[in-house]
Amino acid sequence: MAKIKKQYALDYHSNGRPGKIEVVPTKPYNSQRDLSLAYSPGVAEPCLEIAADKSNSYKYTAKSNLVAVISNGTAVLGLGNIGPEASKPVMEGKGLLFKIFADIDVFDIEVDAEDPELFIQTVKAIAPTFGGINLEDIKAPEAFEIERRLKEELNIPIMHDDQHGTAIISSAALLNALELAKKDIKKVKIVVVGAGAAAFSCCKLYLALGATLKNIYMYDSKGLLSKKREDLDEHKTFFAVHAKDISLKEAMKSADVFLGLSKGGLVTKEMVKSMPKDPIVFALANPEPEISYEDATSVRKDIIMATGRSDNPNQVNNVLGFPFIFRGALDVRATVINEEMKLAAVRAIADLAKEQVPEEVIEAYGEKNISFGKEQIIPKPLDSRLITAVSPAVAKAAMDSGVAQHPIKDWDAYDAELKKRLGLENKVVSTLTEKAIHNPKRVVFAEADNYTILKAAQGAKDEGYAIPILLGRTEKIKKLIKENDLELEDVLIIDPKDENMRKKREQYGKIFFEKRQRRGYTLFEAEKIMRERNYFGSMMVEVGEADAMISGITRNYKDVIRPALAVVGTQEGVDKVAGMYVLITKKGPLILADTTVNIDPTPEDLAEITNLVAKKVRRLNIHPRIALLSYSNFGSAQGKDATKMAKAVQILHERYPNLVVDGELQANFALNNDLLIDKFSFSELANKKVNTLIFPNLASGNIAYKLLQEMVDDIEAIGPILVGMKKSIHVLQLGSSVREIQNMVKVAVVDAQNK
Repeated sequence: MAKIKKQYALDYHSNGRPGKIEVVPTKPYNSQRDLSLAYSPGVAEPCLEIAADKSNSYKYTAKSNLVAVISNGTAVLGLGNIGPEASKPVMEGKGLLFKIFADIDVFDIEVDAEDPELFIQTVKAIAPTFGGINLEDIKAPEAFEIERRLKEELNIPIMHDDQHGTAIISSAALLNALELAKKDIKKVKIVVVGAGAAAFSCCKLYLALGATLKNIYMYDSKGLLSKKREDLDEHKTFFAVHAKDISLKEAMKSADVFLGLSKGGLVTKEMVKSMPKDPIVFALANPEPEISYEDATSVRKDIIMATGRSDNPNQVNNVLGFPFIFRGALDVRATVINEEMKLAAVRAIADLAKEQVPEEVIEAYGEKNISFGKEQIIPKPLDSRLITAVSPAVAKAAMDSGVAQHPIKDWDAYDAELKKRLGLENKVVSTLTEKAIHNPKRVVFAEADNYTILKAAQGAKDEGYAIPILLGRTEKIKKLIKENDLELEDVLIIDPKDENMRKKREQYGKIFFEKRQRRGYTLFEAEKIMRERNYFGSMMVEVGEADAMISGITRNYKDVIRPALAVVGTQEGVDKVAGMYVLITKKGPLILADTTVNIDPTPEDLAEITNLVAKKVRRLNIHPRIALLSYSNFGSAQGKDATKMAKAVQILHERYPNLVVDGELQANFALNNDLLIDKFSFSELANKKVNTLIFPNLASGNIAYKLLQEMVDDIEAIGPILVGMKKSIHVLQLGSSVREIQNMVKVAVVDAQNK
C-alpha cells in the first residue's frame, strides 16, 4: 500500500479548486439564445412535458445518469461517527470513482440526521432529483432498516455499498476459488470473523449461491454467534444456529473457507496451517488483513487467498462492482437493485476472471502472464472489460426480473455506447502507474538539491514505482530533507564533485573517452566532464548502475539532451530522437510530436520520427492513428511545409503500410471526423479518431502543446517523452510541478522496463 503523508493528503484536497468534483454544463451557453433555451423562457417546455408525464424527466434532465451518494457520517471508513461534514471528502471520492469508472454523474449529499426516520424522510424528499441512490458510511444496524425502507418506498435503484459491494465481489471470488479447490458450496464450512453489515450481506449472498446456514460460523468480538448468546440483535440471531460454543482456533481446523471482515492480526499462521486441503482465505480487513498474505502463504502452498490490499493478488475491491451495477440499473431505468441483479453481477465478475486477459491489462500490472488460477480468481480493478461484462449482465437481470422500465433492444449498440462512455484509451496515467509499481526501477534524479524534485522522489519512493538515486550537493540535499520532514534518509545520495567520487569519475571518464576520443575529447576532459550531473547520471544509466534518469527542471533542454546523446546515444538504426507530449483530455489522449528536438526535419526525418512515436504510443496501450499536419489539405495549398508533409506521408505508406497515417491535413480536419468525412472521405483517417499529431517543424509543435496546456484547464500534460534513445533518459520542462515530475518518472520506469 502506498504510504500517504498527512500533508500530501491535505494538499491534494485543498490545492486549486477545493474538493474533488465539480458540475460542468453539457449544453451550449455562449449566446443569449442559448441562455433563453437553458432557462427562461425555453425551459418551460420540458417542464410542461415532465408535468404531463414524470418519466420524461429521464429524457429532458440529467436524472438518467445522476446518482446521489448519501451519508449521515455515522460510520466513515474506520473513523467511526465523525459527522456529516467530515464525511464529505469520502462522498466526493465515491463520486469521483462513479465518474471515472462508469461515467455516472454524482451529487454527494451529507445529511445531518442520525435518527433513521428523519434520514429516511429526508432521502425520500430529495429522491425525485436522482436516477439512483448509493447509501454510504451509515452505521449498523440502522443501515439495514434505512435501506429496506427506502427500497420499499421509492422506485429507483438503491444500494448500500458498504453492505453489498464487498458481498458481490467476495461472492465472485468464492465461486472461482471453490471451482479451483473442487469444493461444493453446499458442503463447505465457512468461518466468518466480524459480524457487521458487510459480513451479514456477504453471508446472505453466499446462501443465495447455495451455501448452507448450518455451515456458517460467525464470530463477533465476544465469540461465536450461538444459540446460547442472549446479547444478539435480530441480524446476529439469524446466524446463531449453533447450539455449542466453539473457539475460533477450533473452528478453523475444519474450515474450508475463512472470511475476515474485522481487524488485523486476529488469525495466526497455526490457524491457517490447521485448515483442510486447499483452504480459501479471504482476509479483507484494511489496511492490515486478519493475517498477512506473506504469513498465510508461508505455511500453506495450497492456499487460495484474497485481501483488500492492492499489493496482494486477488484484491477484493468494491470498485469492481458498484459503478457497473449502477450503470446497468440506470440504463434500463430499473426501479430497484434486486437480488437477481446482484447475483448477475457476481456471475459476470466471476466469469470475466476466467477469460483471456488482454495484453494491456497484463502489461499494466507488470506481469508476463495473467490467467485464471489461484492468483486470478477475480479481475483486476484496471480491467477495462468490467463495464461491458457487468453492466449488461445487471441490465439483463433487471429486464428478466421485471424491474426495468426502459429495456435495451440493441445489445451491440449498448456495448459500443459503454466503451464510448468510459473512454477506454484515457487511462494512460493509471496504466503507467500500475506498470511502474509492479516492476520499479532505479531512477537518477539529477537535480536533487531542488525541493520540488525531492518531493517528487518522496512520492516515487512512497508509492513504490521507482527507487530514487539523488544527485547533487550532499549537505544541501540533507538539509532540504530535514527542513521539509521528508523520509529520504535511506536513499542513495551522490555528489559527482565530491572527492569520494574521484575513482568513479575516472572510471566513467575512461568509458566516455573511449566513446568520444574521435569527437574532440581528451582523457582529462572526459574525466573532468563527469563532475557535471547530467553526464555523471547518464553514465550511471549507460553502465547499468541505474536504469533511468530525469533532469531539466532547472536546466535548458539542450543542457540535458546533449550529455544524454553523447553518453548513451540513440537506439540501433535510429538517426533522430524526438520529443512527444501526451495530453490527457476529456475526449481521450492526444499525442503531439516533435515538440522539443528537431527544428526543421526533412521528409525522411519526419517518417522516422512518426514511426518512433507510433511505437512509443503503442507502449502506452494506445493504438496510434496519426495525422501529419500542415496549413494544407491533400495539396490544397502550395509551400515548403505542405510539400514536405505530403512527401513524408508517401514514405510512411511505402515503408509502414500497416500504420494508420495520412496527411497533409489541417488540424481541424484531423480532429473533427465529421468534417473529414464530409470533405475527404477517401482519407485513411476517415471514420477513425485521430490521436497522434505530427508537426512540420519544432516551432509549430512546441507552440501548439504550450498553448493547449495553458489555455485548456482540464488538460494534463505528460512529457516531453524522448523517443529514439538507447536507454531511458527523459528531460523535464523548466519549472515542472511535482505531479508532472512524478508522471515523467513513471514514463522513465516503464521505458526502462521495455528497454
